[in-house]
Amino acid sequence: MRELRPEELRRRCDPELFDFETTAEIEPLKRGEVIGQERAIEALECGLGIKDSRYNIYVAGGPGTGKMSIVQAFLERISAEEPRPPDICYVHNFEDPYSPRYLLLPPGMGSQLRADMGKLIELVRRDLPTALGSEEYQEQKRKIDDEINRRKNELFARLKEEARTRGFLLQRTPIGINTIPLIAGQPMTDEQFKQLTPEERAVLERRGEEIKAKIEEAIRQTGQLEEERARRLEELNRRVAAFAIEPKVNVLKEAYRDHPRVVEFLEGVKQDILANLPAFLEEVPDREARERFKRYTVNVLVDNSKTEGAPVVVENNATYPNLFGRVERRVHQGVMVADFTQIRPGSLHRANGGYLVLSADNLFRYPLSWEALKVALKSGQIAIEDPAATLGYAITEGLKPEPIPMNVKLIIVGSREIYDLLQAFDEDFQEFFKIKSEFDSEMDWDERYIKQFGPFIRARVLERGLRDFDRSGVARVVEYAAELTGDQKKLSARFSDIMAIIREASYCAEQDGSEYVTAEHVERAIQRKHYRSNLIEEKIQEMIARGELRVEVEGAKVGQVNGLSVYNLGDFSFGRPTRITATVFAGKDGVVNIEREAELSGKIHTKGLLILKGWLGEKFAYDKPLSLSANLTFEQSYSPVDGDSASSTEAYALISALSGVPLKQGIAVTGSIDQKGEVQPIGGVNEKIEGFYKTCKLKGLSGEQGVIIPEGNVENLMLSREVIEAVKEGRFHIWAIKNLDEGIELLTGQPAGRRLENGQFEEGTIYWKVDKRLRELGESLKGEKGEEEGG
Repeated sequence: MRELRPEELRRRCDPELFDFETTAEIEPLKRGEVIGQERAIEALECGLGIKDSRYNIYVAGGPGTGKMSIVQAFLERISAEEPRPPDICYVHNFEDPYSPRYLLLPPGMGSQLRADMGKLIELVRRDLPTALGSEEYQEQKRKIDDEINRRKNELFARLKEEARTRGFLLQRTPIGINTIPLIAGQPMTDEQFKQLTPEERAVLERRGEEIKAKIEEAIRQTGQLEEERARRLEELNRRVAAFAIEPKVNVLKEAYRDHPRVVEFLEGVKQDILANLPAFLEEVPDREARERFKRYTVNVLVDNSKTEGAPVVVENNATYPNLFGRVERRVHQGVMVADFTQIRPGSLHRANGGYLVLSADNLFRYPLSWEALKVALKSGQIAIEDPAATLGYAITEGLKPEPIPMNVKLIIVGSREIYDLLQAFDEDFQEFFKIKSEFDSEMDWDERYIKQFGPFIRARVLERGLRDFDRSGVARVVEYAAELTGDQKKLSARFSDIMAIIREASYCAEQDGSEYVTAEHVERAIQRKHYRSNLIEEKIQEMIARGELRVEVEGAKVGQVNGLSVYNLGDFSFGRPTRITATVFAGKDGVVNIEREAELSGKIHTKGLLILKGWLGEKFAYDKPLSLSANLTFEQSYSPVDGDSASSTEAYALISALSGVPLKQGIAVTGSIDQKGEVQPIGGVNEKIEGFYKTCKLKGLSGEQGVIIPEGNVENLMLSREVIEAVKEGRFHIWAIKNLDEGIELLTGQPAGRRLENGQFEEGTIYWKVDKRLRELGESLKGEKGEEEGG
């Protein structure tokens, strides 16, 4: 047991450690430089250096460590030295219009190809009508027409002559060819036809049928001639059009000769133009023309012409369309339609050839996105599909763009808990995320890290227009970083919390009209933050002052001691004292935890009490059964109790109740125990001490009050200057102990007692009194049993 000196209650940062007067004199911390996260950075470098689709990275860490911004800055620095990825385009598939084809082109070439295709179609629309309206074309067209017409006339002349030899005259009409019988070389009248004998009529009808057959054959041949005319004219048109188009297409083929898919597309464009020549010969408004010739355009999904290095994309809302892209639809003549020009990119397209950063909290809200992402990692392709189709639902026929090769390094940023769940329950995660980069929420109190606080503050000053800090202000910020950890050997790496104080301290300096931020301004910012958050703490202190919550800080009482607990409100924690009482009487119930009986005891608190029972049994039941009934409770506590930090406090209350020796009420206690009675470190030691100090100050500091803490918590002390000043003046005390014996002696002012060779405790000591009382309780129970048996 020892009383702690004031210098042990806080670790200070000496301003003389810094080789500058103000941060205005130093260079800022460069973007991407990180303070105290070597392990995480080494893992990032390893994961980014291994070019393998399975070596994606999960960045784990607590909130406020700046892991997302650090990852972004780190990736921007790394990616700047890497090559730019290709442009991603989609074009019409002339063989299967429902499956547009992708093109991967050097950066900037996608937009160039789109412009070249626009010029090509413009030239074709201009030159085709000219080529098909030339005199040479018209002359060849006339020759075809004249030849076909001549052959048709010859065919009709032969038919006409054959009909005449058979006694018929052929007459062309708008609706066909009529056959008129002849008599004496002249058309037969109705009267003449009626005068024919039946035999003559039969002969005439037979010849008429023969002529009709000839006519049908001639009509068929005429149709063939028209088909030949159309075919020859089409061949002429294609030949003339090809003569006009091919040089232009060939120029583009030559320009893109190193890109076979582009050459293939250009050949498809040429053949499609030749197959749809009438569309180019008709004058139509520009709007209609854009719609008509849309299939010859190029949809540039990703243009990397202005990208510097590999892309770094941060997707904050990882829905399926945002990741994988989508096909938009429009209403055309009352029907929803889509084409390849309505394909829109997702984050994976924009990050292809680079890095995609996702938030785990956001990504795993969308199970479809995660499942589709795993499919993409397995296949190595980015496929744009209707989300309903990926779930197996039947959908109306639509576009299914050709999947593009995927070359993306994925970085998921999230908590350690999510990482553990994925490792345990998702085997695909283990396969594709082999690198874990873990950001710690704290770092060592190390001079090399401390000296980086100046450049860090300077960088924030330049970024946000704040006031520069003098060396005392920087030193106070370092101490605040240690306060956040509650550890003299650690500094907080939660730079978002540190940045909040830097910003407020700058505001305080601005209010004072000070050119630089000093330690006073930082202290005031910390106090203001505390004041904004401590309303509940003040309400509890008010209830203590009014006696609504009973806390005694003077005198001594049997079976009662002040325990210390911590209330965590998220952004603010504070400590408060709670009376813990114990009662002992004859019985066989053992030590009863009233909180547990009332279902207010957490599992860890229950475990702590069971450990206490183990210590009590080993200490006093070595030569007799442990026969007693004892109740332990937190007085005026109406909410769940958890944690084992009160187990030593409960032990003191129980020992006091058994021995009948009162405990000093001005001393509060915290610490857990093991079954051997050793006192173990606990959390929230600073909040607990300061909470009891405020209560004592409220009720009046007598100079006898203080707190007992475990020896193992001494290095966790980062107490306020007010508490340290009270300790220095002897108005408040802090003791560190290693075991229950030391605590008992401090609380009672009497020796705890050690076991003699005969197994008994030293007479008159606390443990001797406890042992005596336990024997008395055991004897009384035996007496009751004997009376029952005798009766």
